[in-house]
Amino acid sequence: MGNKATAASTTEQALKKPDVAILIPCYNEEVTIGKVVSDFRRVLPDATVYVFDNNSTDRTAQIAREKGAVVVKEPRQGKGHVVRAMFTQVDADIYVMVDGDDTYPAEAAVDMVSKVAEGYDMVVGDRLSSTYFEENKRPFHNTGNRMVRAFINWFFHAHVHDIMTGYRAFSYSFAKTYPCLSRGFEIETEMTIYALDKDVRIFEMPIQYRDRPEGSESKLNTVGDGIKVLGTIFSMIRQYKPMPFFNVLGLILALIGVIMLVPVFATYTETGLVPRFPTLFVAMILILLACLLVIAGIILDSHARRDRRDYIIHENMFAHRHRDGE
Repeated sequence: MGNKATAASTTEQALKKPDVAILIPCYNEEVTIGKVVSDFRRVLPDATVYVFDNNSTDRTAQIAREKGAVVVKEPRQGKGHVVRAMFTQVDADIYVMVDGDDTYPAEAAVDMVSKVAEGYDMVVGDRLSSTYFEENKRPFHNTGNRMVRAFINWFFHAHVHDIMTGYRAFSYSFAKTYPCLSRGFEIETEMTIYALDKDVRIFEMPIQYRDRPEGSESKLNTVGDGIKVLGTIFSMIRQYKPMPFFNVLGLILALIGVIMLVPVFATYTETGLVPRFPTLFVAMILILLACLLVIAGIILDSHARRDRRDYIIHENMFAHRHRDGE
């Protein structure tokens, strides 16, 4: 009887139309937010549109409310804080996250929702395979996107085309198990690295990106946000890939130590004396530190493996609870 009830519940869940939430993080987007809300309500009329207002000083919240969106205030400044609030406060079967600057086509959301319904955990709106480099008028952003993409794909043996896109769709289990740690615009990079490390089901969908309309200003700071993104990459690689990270550091220290040790050893073999004892001392310390780094990498790698195992357990638990309607 228990198996039949479970099967019936699963069938009923599969036939039920998924509850879709459109999540729009916003800060001073009065020029574009009205069109964005209207577009998504038009292409996904059954979805609920949420605008999370991050301390806007213009009419962003008022316009969004007039267009039919549910407006939620998030007082902690920064896109990362907003994403954490969205995933915590909104319950839905499928989430679509999009920026409020009208650079992403709402029409693509229909296919993105379908892909999540098929079983993908994260659907990525890939700008870089279509019109991004032609539409984006900020050359340093283009260069930064290429560099970040190349490095992350190399380190994680992946083939993700767009690391930092703000247009994504998520399953319920991913949204509820993703630990959002970043505070600002580096959140997309963190999200991609997390998904690659946990080996979740990712689907990339090329979209037609368009630059901001006239009168709409970007909140990105090329240098400042670029440094934050690089810091996020450095921190997450150390956390998720500790073995190669600490092995590389150990190898560098070991090479420096060996280079310093060679002339000291050569002098000793010729004369039987060690005239440069401080050099010998420093070289041995560097080699010892290299060994400690390798050991630390081994220990932390076991913790990273356990973290991946725990993620699968939590993901299965959330998926099971969601199917049962808890």
